[in-house]
Amino acid sequence: MFKQSLQLKLGQSLTMTPQLQQAIRLLQMPTAELQAHIAELLDTNVMLEQEEPEEEELAVPFAELDPRTTQAEEPSTPEVEIIDEPWADRVGTSSDGAGAGSSGDDDERQNEVADLRGENLRDHLLAQLELAGLSTDDLATATTIVDALNDDGYLTETLTEIAASLAPEIERDEEEIERVLMLVQMLEPAGIAARSVTECLLLQLDQLEADTPGLDLARRIVERHLELLALRDLTPLSKAVGADGEELAAAVALVRACHPRPGSVVNSSTPEYIVPDVFVRRTERGWAVELNPGTLPRLRINQGYAGALGRNSGHTTLTTQLQEARWLLKSLEIRNETLLKVAKAIVERQTDFLEQGEEHMRPMILKDIAAAIAMHESTISRVTSGKYLHSPRGVFELRYFFSSQVEGGDGQGTSSTAIRAKIRKLVREEDAANPLSDSRLAELLSAEGIPVARRTVAKYRESLGIESSAERKRTGSR
Repeated sequence: MFKQSLQLKLGQSLTMTPQLQQAIRLLQMPTAELQAHIAELLDTNVMLEQEEPEEEELAVPFAELDPRTTQAEEPSTPEVEIIDEPWADRVGTSSDGAGAGSSGDDDERQNEVADLRGENLRDHLLAQLELAGLSTDDLATATTIVDALNDDGYLTETLTEIAASLAPEIERDEEEIERVLMLVQMLEPAGIAARSVTECLLLQLDQLEADTPGLDLARRIVERHLELLALRDLTPLSKAVGADGEELAAAVALVRACHPRPGSVVNSSTPEYIVPDVFVRRTERGWAVELNPGTLPRLRINQGYAGALGRNSGHTTLTTQLQEARWLLKSLEIRNETLLKVAKAIVERQTDFLEQGEEHMRPMILKDIAAAIAMHESTISRVTSGKYLHSPRGVFELRYFFSSQVEGGDGQGTSSTAIRAKIRKLVREEDAANPLSDSRLAELLSAEGIPVARRTVAKYRESLGIESSAERKRTGSR
């Protein structure tokens, strides 16, 4: 028989408060998503307002690394200088060439206007047809042909089907439609409105001058031996066409220069631009790390509403919105500080990469940065996801700087990113007539103190999109 009783137990548990949940959510948001979220909050929370740029200069978090820090040995913690000065004011008066160049580039980029027309292949072809001076019936026939093209630019309907779609308004036989089709095939991009890959390539070859070296042989290869060319082995192709040496090489080069999907050249998608969250630049005192002031939200509490609420505390909704606004500003401050700390810690460890390139990338995992700034690995993972760093070597996602480690013979590890860069360099410098095999690449890396297995080299080579030594020898590519 069960007996009911009451027991009192003490224990500890971690509770996710709304404020903590908001801070974590903002921390992992990319810049575009964060700006959209803030725009939504500005519409729904009257206690928030956006600062105008001229009202108050924004103090941009800025950290500078000691130039004496080297990566030859485990560096000591460098001194960091915090400068509350906007990026635009500082680069405008920078004495180093990089700063002045960046300012000029920014001025030029302000004048760039993105092409938002969204022109697709159909619009591109119809615009050319309007200038061709065709008759009404020919223009209607050409428009029908254009409507029958797929995204790659190939004609997907037969001439009989096109004639049927024109009837009964326009009566055209196949010969007349063929004549108009030839006019459409003269439009840009070259090779458009073809009915097969062979016809597409021949249309593009017809655009070349008649005395182009290897042109006749290129046409013969396209008409009869495309399958052999696709094998990427020139030996059977040479036997089939009865040519070799420079003549065959010139013909193959002409064919490979053609585009098998001409319709894809006309891209209707709007370009997407990456907005960096962090700037890294070289100064006279070393490397400087700074948050991008253009992505930092300019928000503040609406003092008019807050003051009125202070005199009348009976408005529960406004009181809640004021508390949420304060939480938001605090969470944004935490986000910016954490992002700056993580970026600075990454730059401290990857100074050699910034100065000398990928081959000098140091192995680094989330745990290394977490230990350096005394935060949890999950926090580092959230901060580095979808955030980008702008450096003299380009724009990189923060996650790019994290890579696995391959133990070396000297007890020091090598980053997998550095190994890929070394493989790319070795292949680029190899003898085209005698390409380096995976085993030979592994031997050369081992000679540099990086003992890697042949299968590891093959995996890295494939991830770089580099063909095997046998394929590189046949095609002459690297």
